[in-house]
Amino acid sequence: MKKTASGGIAGIALCAVALAACTTLDIDLPAISEEPTGVRETGRVVWHDLLTTTPEASRRFYGELFGWTFEDPGIALGFGGSDAYRLIRHEGRLIGGMVDARTLNRDENVSQWITVISVADISAATAAVEAAGGDVLTRPISLPTRGTMGVYADSDGAIFALLEARDGDPPAREARRNDFLWDELWTRDVAGAAAFYRRVVGLGYENRDVSGAAEYHLLLRGAEPQAGIMQHPFPEARPVWANYLRVDDPGAVADRVEALGGRVAIPPQERPTGGVAALILGPSGAGIALQTWPPEED
Repeated sequence: MKKTASGGIAGIALCAVALAACTTLDIDLPAISEEPTGVRETGRVVWHDLLTTTPEASRRFYGELFGWTFEDPGIALGFGGSDAYRLIRHEGRLIGGMVDARTLNRDENVSQWITVISVADISAATAAVEAAGGDVLTRPISLPTRGTMGVYADSDGAIFALLEARDGDPPAREARRNDFLWDELWTRDVAGAAAFYRRVVGLGYENRDVSGAAEYHLLLRGAEPQAGIMQHPFPEARPVWANYLRVDDPGAVADRVEALGGRVAIPPQERPTGGVAALILGPSGAGIALQTWPPEED
C-alpha cells in the first residue's frame, strides 16, 4: 500500500500497556470455538479481540459494514456493565471478541485489534520469546473457559498474544466474505522477525516473488502459509500485526466508513501481491484492513 497522511498510522499502532492490563484483570474470557477439536496447532492465528473505547459505536460500525452481530456471553467477567465483553459472530460463526477498553482505566486511547496465535505449550513458548529477544508483557494467566493466555512483544516490538486453548483450536475454515482473511506482520527487520517466530512457534519462512512489488514473505506451518511478513510500509511507526477482512468491494465499504463514525486511513488500491486493499479505522481508532480475494472474480 502507498503511504497517505501520517495520522492514519496511529490507529494501527498497538499499546503494550493495554494488552497487559487486559489479561491481568480477574476475568474468564469465553472459549474461542463452539466446535472443540482438542488439537492445538502451534503457529496458527486462531482469534482476534478488539479493544475499543467506544463499544456501542463499534457495534454499530462493524454491524452495519459487515453484518456482524455482538453477543453477551452471559458470563460474569468482572468488568461490570453489559459491554464488558462481547462475542462477535458472522453468519452465525464465532470470529472474534470485543472488550470495553474503558474498563482498563487508561488515560490514552488503547483501541486496537489483538492477533492471537495458538500454541500447544505456552510455558515453552514464553521461554522461547525471552530467549529469542522478545519481551513478556504479561506472564501466562489461566482463564478457565478459554485456556492459558499471555501477551508479548516480538524482537522488533510488534505486540501479539499466545493462547493454549483449553479445548483446542477452532476447525480450519475458508474465510467467507466479511470474515477474517489474512494476518500480516509489518516489521523493520524481516529476517530477525522470521527467526523470532521460527523459534517461538515453529513457523518457517519463504520469500515470495511478486512482480513489481516490494519484497514479500510468508510464515509457514509446514508448507501451509499462515501469515505474511513484510518490511514496514511506515518506518516511523511501531511494528504491528495487521489484520485483513475479505470483502467484495473495498471502495464500496470505504464509502460508508465516515458516515458510520470511522475514517479511511489508506484508500482502496491494487496490491502487487494481488487484489485490492484498503485500511480503515473504526470509531475508536482501531485499524483493520480490507482485501478482495481471490484477486480474480469468483
